[in-house]
Amino acid sequence: MNNGKYLSILDEIKKHGGDVDSTNPNEKVLIIDGLNTFIRVFSVIPTTNDDGIHIGGIVGFLKSVGYAIKMLAPTRTLIVFDGRGGSNRRRKIYPEYKAKRRTAKIRLNRVNDFENIEDERHSMMMQLSRCVEYLECLPVSILSIDSVEADDVIAYAAKQLLPKSKVTIMSTDKDFLQLVSDRISVWSPTKKKLYNPEMITEEYGVTPNNLLMCRIFDGDQSDNIKGVLGIGTKTLVKNFPDLKDGIYYSVDDIIKTAETKKDSSDGKFYNTILEQKDTMHMNHRLMQLQEVDISGSAKLKTNNIVNGKIQELIKSKFQTMFIEDRMFGALPNMDSWLMQIWTKLNRFAKINNGS
Repeated sequence: MNNGKYLSILDEIKKHGGDVDSTNPNEKVLIIDGLNTFIRVFSVIPTTNDDGIHIGGIVGFLKSVGYAIKMLAPTRTLIVFDGRGGSNRRRKIYPEYKAKRRTAKIRLNRVNDFENIEDERHSMMMQLSRCVEYLECLPVSILSIDSVEADDVIAYAAKQLLPKSKVTIMSTDKDFLQLVSDRISVWSPTKKKLYNPEMITEEYGVTPNNLLMCRIFDGDQSDNIKGVLGIGTKTLVKNFPDLKDGIYYSVDDIIKTAETKKDSSDGKFYNTILEQKDTMHMNHRLMQLQEVDISGSAKLKTNNIVNGKIQELIKSKFQTMFIEDRMFGALPNMDSWLMQIWTKLNRFAKINNGS
């Protein structure tokens, strides 16, 4: 990263809360989309250990998480993974939800020469499991709630459980951008951007509270969600210019406007909306994260972890695993890395736990 771009990111961090030095672990919270982070690094990092075994997922994950912590200086870090059966709720709404991921036979890793797809998938699962074991040695909190997707847990924690906290969500998933506000930002590790409301408007042409509507019309190819055929974001904003000025439109608002203008000179546009209003409603149910649909028990479990004790650093166990995985060349100066990245978070963990 060039120095100018790095300094601009640091400026955004300072605006978002600066370097916090308090005794409140929830003052500045970093929430990491765990599987999103792991798959991203597993796919592109060819690193092998001293025995020639691929460990790019483990090393890339630890480095990516460590980089974000060093840069953003959170007082608490939450790492969230999809729970078992997490996609079932959305599949009941739309059976084809994430269908391409379930049936895909493509290679995930393009840089390591695995023998076959099964070998690659086995390595991926082994490395993901090992990442969780490493995280259990570090001063972070891990969340994985059965029957709930990570997106919903992250949104619920950021919006409802941490109303007074400065929150940064780390993910490349565009769905989280709808949550951006003066209190919630999104760090994209691929774009190296820390999204605030102004950046959302500049890049997408609408304010964060209306970004969901654009996503409803565009769909989401990665989740196999089809958009409103024949209408993209530019056409939508052209006909609803108030979207870029922050005036909120619900799905029903868009449909009501279409009903009143279906016989106008722009009738084709509005009739296209009316023909696909069921798609709009379905996409809203699939994509909205403002008020997530999760059970009371899932909310309670999330609350207990988000506001509970923080695992303190277990350096000896981390070192033992590091030696077992023979990662000396992949992560040199491990002791220094632990000290530089994790000392401050470990201090907050000790304060939080009264130790």
